[in-house]
Amino acid sequence: MIHNALGWLYVAEKMEENLRELESFKAEVLEAGFDHAVVLGMGGSSLTPLVFERTFGWTKGALPLTVLDSTDPATIHQIEKPLSIKNTLFIVSSKSGTTAEPQAFEAYFYEKVKEIKGDRAGENFCVITDPGTPLAETAAERGYHKVFLNFADIGGRYSALSYFGLVPASLMGIDVSELLARSLRMLHACYSCVPVRENPGLSLGAALGELAKTYHRYKVTFILPESLSPLGMWLEQLLAESTGKEATGLLPVAGEPIGQPGDYGQDRVFVYIRMKDKVDQELEKSVAALGEAGQPVIKIYMDDMLDLGQEFFRWEIATAAAGAILGINAFDQPNVQESKDNTNRLLAIADKEGKLPVEKPSLVKAPLTLYFQESASTVDETLCRFLAQAQPVDYVSIMAYIEENAATQQTLQDFRKMMQDRLHITTTLGYGPRFLHSTGQFHKGGPNTGLFLQLTAGAREDIPIPGAGYTFGTFIQAQAQGDLEALRKHGRRAGRIDLGRDVKAGLSALAEALQSALQPEEMQR
Repeated sequence: MIHNALGWLYVAEKMEENLRELESFKAEVLEAGFDHAVVLGMGGSSLTPLVFERTFGWTKGALPLTVLDSTDPATIHQIEKPLSIKNTLFIVSSKSGTTAEPQAFEAYFYEKVKEIKGDRAGENFCVITDPGTPLAETAAERGYHKVFLNFADIGGRYSALSYFGLVPASLMGIDVSELLARSLRMLHACYSCVPVRENPGLSLGAALGELAKTYHRYKVTFILPESLSPLGMWLEQLLAESTGKEATGLLPVAGEPIGQPGDYGQDRVFVYIRMKDKVDQELEKSVAALGEAGQPVIKIYMDDMLDLGQEFFRWEIATAAAGAILGINAFDQPNVQESKDNTNRLLAIADKEGKLPVEKPSLVKAPLTLYFQESASTVDETLCRFLAQAQPVDYVSIMAYIEENAATQQTLQDFRKMMQDRLHITTTLGYGPRFLHSTGQFHKGGPNTGLFLQLTAGAREDIPIPGAGYTFGTFIQAQAQGDLEALRKHGRRAGRIDLGRDVKAGLSALAEALQSALQPEEMQR
């Protein structure tokens, strides 16, 4: 399998040959009157555009870009609301052409465009996929605006510098030529003839692999300034999905609130990435304190945002090298399919019976409904018993199948800070279903050191999926249930809390319960 998964090594050189095609396509869609582009994708096909969207923003003379990678109905409504559907270009992005989420997004928005443009609806769609996929066939049948056939020997999480990343980058006005030039500079620095100590990709991979294998420092904790925080999502997928298997791997920890040196155990390695000319003094002090406390700290400096091109390649090389040291195949993801299969089975039931099978709750305390294997009479007692299982080497993963917005993000970050302060435990946060194609592999295939807290919510305003016998609300619930089943099948410690239809009220109630559960007297019971 590895021999057919190494196209990323030289994709920057190939994409340089296609720069004229990208520029021509950008000019074409602008001339056609499109005023917005929306990427419809999941996992490797959407994370690089998401990093670009959140780090570069809009450039004059280009298209504003939005990435849809959530089946949450509230998220879909929020993205659709400001769009002029008639003037929006939808980029359906899927390597296999059969990924369920982009298929559902495509079905929904194609019907929306068709209501306005009829048989000319295909003019508003382009496709990025591998040759010969069902998606490519659909594009031909419907007369889609453009089909970009990617390179079949590149896996999704290694596709940042291929069409999957660069078509959206070009449309939003990023200097793709310079992005590739920076990547090629890193490629040359990582050639096999360069000694490991001078090789930026191999030396990074060797450090991460040896620290994990020999010293059990497997929690790769990223410290990033706010401007670079979106890069953490991309790094999460690359490291977790590539290495989290056979009960080993590198756990990426992104976005965790920075604590005091005493908050951390001996299982961490810290990676500090910042711009050379932009210094956050608070971050600098925290990083210096970690180094003085004996924690390993790797520092990487970027000149500007276009250095993302070189960082994508550096980390791809490093991940492959670390995988070799850990003795695993960094190019497969054997456990990702499990949750997909569970989801498909549950959706088939919903299609036939009109509803999903319902697990009996362990506790109902409005607005919260709990599904835990540990039974208790109150929410805070349930949380206390669940979190009391945590050992120093463990981590708590918050898996949020709810709308991602600033208020929710802040609340969930507060949860992480509470657990870090009271338990001195590692925390991670992922939004579903995005993380299923990312850290979800590590959750089930990595070491059994996770405690998984799944958050779901009912849809206030659901959305039917054209051609399917269920809604987006049912879809995301099936994804959550399917993943919970997979976690429990692998003996993982996992529970679900449904927040009700009012997510804000549900999170508020949960915050109160968590605060109570983490009181010292409660944890000592």
